[in-house]
Amino acid sequence: MFHGGSWWSYVRYDEEQDRPQVDRILLRRVLSYGRPYQGKLTLVLVTIVIISLVSVVPPLLMRRLLDVAIPEEDLGMVTLLGIGMVAVPVMNGIIGVLQRWATAAVGEGIIYDLRRQLFGHLQRMSVGFFTGTRTGELMSRLNNDVVGAQQAVTGTFVNLASNSVSTVLTLAVMLTLEWRLTLIAVAVLPVFILMSRRVGKLLRVVRREQMEHNARMNSLMQEVLSVSGALLAKLFGRIPDEDSRFAERAADVRDTGVRQALIGRWFFMALGIASAVGTALVFWFGAWMVINGDITIGTIVALSAYLTALYGPLSALSNARVEFSTSLVSFERVFEVIDLPRDIEERADAHDLDEVVGSLEFDDVSFSYGAGSSGGLSQVKRYSSRTPTELQGLETPQPSTREWALQDISFAVEPGELVALVGPSGAGKTTTTYLVPRLYDVTEGAIRIDGHDVRDVTSQSLASAIGVVTQESYLFHDSIAANLRYAKPTASLDELRAAARVANIDDFISALPGGYETVVGERGYRLSGGEKQRVAIARVVLKDPEILILDEATSHLDAQNEALIQEALERVMEGRTSLVIAHRLSTILAADRILVVEGGRLVDTGTHQELVARGGLYADLYETQFRNLGDPVAG
Repeated sequence: MFHGGSWWSYVRYDEEQDRPQVDRILLRRVLSYGRPYQGKLTLVLVTIVIISLVSVVPPLLMRRLLDVAIPEEDLGMVTLLGIGMVAVPVMNGIIGVLQRWATAAVGEGIIYDLRRQLFGHLQRMSVGFFTGTRTGELMSRLNNDVVGAQQAVTGTFVNLASNSVSTVLTLAVMLTLEWRLTLIAVAVLPVFILMSRRVGKLLRVVRREQMEHNARMNSLMQEVLSVSGALLAKLFGRIPDEDSRFAERAADVRDTGVRQALIGRWFFMALGIASAVGTALVFWFGAWMVINGDITIGTIVALSAYLTALYGPLSALSNARVEFSTSLVSFERVFEVIDLPRDIEERADAHDLDEVVGSLEFDDVSFSYGAGSSGGLSQVKRYSSRTPTELQGLETPQPSTREWALQDISFAVEPGELVALVGPSGAGKTTTTYLVPRLYDVTEGAIRIDGHDVRDVTSQSLASAIGVVTQESYLFHDSIAANLRYAKPTASLDELRAAARVANIDDFISALPGGYETVVGERGYRLSGGEKQRVAIARVVLKDPEILILDEATSHLDAQNEALIQEALERVMEGRTSLVIAHRLSTILAADRILVVEGGRLVDTGTHQELVARGGLYADLYETQFRNLGDPVAG
């Protein structure tokens, strides 16, 4: 049911029928997460049996006290029975601690396994997946849904086993005491079953709605309470509007929570009434049997004690189908993400890209964002959501009348050669550069490095050979040293400083109070744009890739930072194969070749002098956009 697209039809069928379903394949998949913890699960079952056996003893002790010890005035027996009454909860308490340890170990282990699998799968999704997914929704799946799945194992499963064993043992003892009264006690069972079926039609749907509303609320919080979101709301005066948006989503969470609580309360009230009716019937018939001399007072007192021990687990078991299927919603939501196909897969026979020289070839490459691109979580969610496309340095696809983002692109870059990409905004320049490290896969054609198709090499070796610097440089909320070591975890301080000197940032970092241990804040917001970009350049220098891809936009920087970055880039590109989205005349003039891109096609190629002499798009760009301005170029 969860292979290909059939798992979604299962979820839809289940909800359209409005009844809780327990699919066998889903159940087997859920139980598979318990296999590594079979020993601890066995211990849990053993403790359940022992606790259930010990728990049936107190009513028997009470019966002995009333029917034997008191009538015979045997104080020694009274003392022993009193000790037994104390020993039972002590023993249950000690065994309960052992059971709690085992269930906690299993539960936390399952959380760990699910989160690791989910995180690993998400890490390997294409960039297209993240442009179509809210970060807050991913956080909800990793946190709320995984915890819900853990509770299904350590809560619902354990309670089901415990209540089953307790019910069987209690019924067995009651039947040995007085089988007629026991039959009267269980006569109300059909009421329990009917009620659970009625409530089951509601709780599962409400539970899924509550989890989805939680995900939407978390997503809004993640967006608005980030540095960028908070800054945007303040600058545009939208704080009251964001308050209203949050209030609306929080209200949805509140309302579904109230609905769930009320449904549960009405259900348990009905079960309580049914239990009271059963208890009253047992007392009435039991009293009649005592009066007739058929049973003793101790027997009816023991049976009344067992009724509580029977109706509690019986109520839980009658609701087991509801709780069990409802608890599986968390697993379903986790599996919805795990089952999403990855549109960029590493082939089983992929080989390492060793001893990279740096030649790069585009062979008749065409690319469409609609072909094989993931649509994010939107493809498995039943409610509509606004899709953010904020990804640092990524040229995200915009709605367009043309199908192809790139079409029939062919060119070759020799080792050590500098090639500049030039063209109007939206021409496909960034898309071209992001195909090289396989952030997207080509739809048609091939990209080769040293003659190797990038789809035939391991992702790790491909990443090692390519260095990318985007317009907006992302830094973690950590120290400068930690951000630099993201490229090379084993780098020494001397290596960090050497890379920083190449990027013209060492003097600035050394002058900070914390030096290289200075924390840059979320997304590096404590640094200026130029400082962030130079740190990002130093990070690539530390990585020391054979192929360099960069978007050198510096038009938003002051002249001093721009000059420092340009000088740093010239050092970094020296001796490396470089594919540069050019924004400066100096880079274009220094390029061995210029590729002119328009509408997703390569429309011209040559040196600056050749292209200007030929006329066409490049000559127009040169004349209208950067000849008079001196440096900036269309990007």
